[in-house]
Amino acid sequence: MSNKRIAILGAGPSGLAQLRAFEAARLAGAENLPEIVCYEKQNAIGGMWNYSWRTGLDRNGEPVHGSMYRYLWSNGPKECLEFADYSFDEHFGEAIPSYPPREVLKDYIMGRIDKQDIQKYIRFECPVRWVAFDNDTQKFTVTVMNHKTNEQEVEEFDYVVVATGHFSTPNMPYFQGLETFPGRILHAHDFRDALEFKDEDILLIGSSYSAEDIGTQCYKYGTKSVTISYRTQALGYDWPDGIKEVPLVTHFEDDVAHFADGTSQKFDAIIMCTGYLFHFPFMPDELRLQTHNCLYPKNLYKGIFWQPNPKLIYLGMQDQYFTFNMFDAQAWYARDVIMGDIKIPDLATRTADEQEWVATYAKCATVSDSIDFQAAYIRDLTNATDYPEFAVEKQGDILKEWQIDKTDNIMTFREKGYRSTLTGTLSPELPEPWLDVLDDSLEHFLNMSLVKPKNRKKAS
Repeated sequence: MSNKRIAILGAGPSGLAQLRAFEAARLAGAENLPEIVCYEKQNAIGGMWNYSWRTGLDRNGEPVHGSMYRYLWSNGPKECLEFADYSFDEHFGEAIPSYPPREVLKDYIMGRIDKQDIQKYIRFECPVRWVAFDNDTQKFTVTVMNHKTNEQEVEEFDYVVVATGHFSTPNMPYFQGLETFPGRILHAHDFRDALEFKDEDILLIGSSYSAEDIGTQCYKYGTKSVTISYRTQALGYDWPDGIKEVPLVTHFEDDVAHFADGTSQKFDAIIMCTGYLFHFPFMPDELRLQTHNCLYPKNLYKGIFWQPNPKLIYLGMQDQYFTFNMFDAQAWYARDVIMGDIKIPDLATRTADEQEWVATYAKCATVSDSIDFQAAYIRDLTNATDYPEFAVEKQGDILKEWQIDKTDNIMTFREKGYRSTLTGTLSPELPEPWLDVLDDSLEHFLNMSLVKPKNRKKAS
């Protein structure tokens, strides 16, 4: 019997988790591993974690995937995204602070990947154009554009894993008068460098994580003022002078924004922090996940398998308190289903399971409830596989502390340190105020944190 063939769409954190799951099985001596092809639109692995100066279209005329900006720091404790099979201690050789900047986190994510072993599965610069399923042959046909050969390629697969993420297609609302606004208008997706807005008055529309993060970032790098305009409710932090919150914009007149409370102000730039759309242009209607950003998207068994056809797998489609270790939990479970170690029940049983989760999710009233819900979801997956223990409930407790720290002081919460649920190591506190650390390069951060680079496992 020929081996199963699997297509993984995307080599970001979710796609890499799926590759890593099969790699872990291979290292454990599993036989009959499937044949894997991973298609990646960019020319490198890492997905969202690849920082690029490009916005709009890439060199191949494809929409730029990344929303990563230059001075991003983790906005949640690293202790809650630690891989169960690869600790921060193992990677860096010493304890580092709980909120690392972008380059440091990416170094960690990549450190777990044995490039030699994983690179062979990945075809770069190959965006997927179309996925179809044939009921007679029970196989998927995947069409991709190979930009390296300049030709379309079509191949057949038994399973398709969609790991393309859902934070790359901007949701852009319209407000009256935008067309005559004389300054820059952009979506958070295209925000790259806070220094662009130095000495400017900027308006952020939306009250999401990206609004609070880009707002504090721009404040740190010298904007004149930051105004956050919210639709339903203010973030409500105790902001420093120079950051304020106002109700939603009603309209613009030239460079003046008018707000629902009757106030108005002039601005140099507008950044839309208004979220993302779930966008799968390569999927026909009968295979396409249609959802909004929530903790339990409907029509997915175990939050992973497409209910009408469980050979189609969606990874990482949840809104996220937990990230990398949740993608791992999903990938290990998907692997065991593909390998035949976990049997998928019939549609009626799958639907009942989904409805039970959706009903539980509907009862979540607070952020703490939501964190507990996602922890329980991850626990349900890891209980069924050999993914190592990482005390997900304890990580949930850290996430709850993180919420309190942010409420206490949105500008200093990144200075706190937490204890790893894997190694028990207590992270040192950031040795300087976050607002004063203007060089967030890997070298500067590790030297500042007194991590000796010679102990560090290189992510080359």
